[in-house]
Amino acid sequence: MQTASFLKDLFGLKGKTAVVIGGTGELCGTIAVGLARAGAEVVLGGRIREKAEKRLEEIAGFGGKGYFVPVDVTSRESLNNLLETTLEKSGQVDILINGAGTNSPTPFLEVPEEEYQRIIDTNLSAVFRSCQVFGEYFLREGRTASIINLGSISGLNPLSRVFTYSLTKAAVHNLTRNLAREWADKDIRVNTLVPGFFPAEQNRKVLDESRVLDILRQTPASRFGNADELIGATLLLASPRAGSFITGIEMIVDGGFNAMTI
Repeated sequence: MQTASFLKDLFGLKGKTAVVIGGTGELCGTIAVGLARAGAEVVLGGRIREKAEKRLEEIAGFGGKGYFVPVDVTSRESLNNLLETTLEKSGQVDILINGAGTNSPTPFLEVPEEEYQRIIDTNLSAVFRSCQVFGEYFLREGRTASIINLGSISGLNPLSRVFTYSLTKAAVHNLTRNLAREWADKDIRVNTLVPGFFPAEQNRKVLDESRVLDILRQTPASRFGNADELIGATLLLASPRAGSFITGIEMIVDGGFNAMTI
């Protein structure tokens, strides 16, 4: 039995180009490395070149290929530049991951308008813009494609005391399902990857010790996730073979947390 070749054929991404917006962050950076190890050329879209360079060194260490393109997700012009630069360098885009995000633990009655609008623009409007920019390209070129939007377990349940963040992620889940219905017959699959609680910059800003203990008590796995535990789910959703009939779903990776709260 040719197990290795079978798995490579099923999940391999050789010849594919993946744009990972938010690829300089902890979770999406790890996902980007996983996509590269599966054979994709990876484009890291983000704000900080130094963070991207560390990921690109890691990708190169595994024999993968990738490069960095600076992007401001609050700017449609910047997203257009990301697409155009990728097409110039790689000739195509097959996979889009929308993973940029921001957070704040401000109590509800104290949330200022500026903070509310900033989180909405980064977490929701940016996904809307990106799906428009790249979706237009996919449709125009008739490309089979996979769009993976990063949701959150707090977009399914009001758990983390981050009001604006939670409502933006709930809206991302809804937008994803709507696009999946709209584009399924065009071979453009749109899914939500839903991390539970993983160590990341956003979590460290909002989780105090008592909240950490509360989360661990409610998680059957009794621990936080490791970033590399998101890679398998991402490869399933990204693969044009393994995930060819999967669209409009919420792929939850949370150690059982959601099973305890529904």
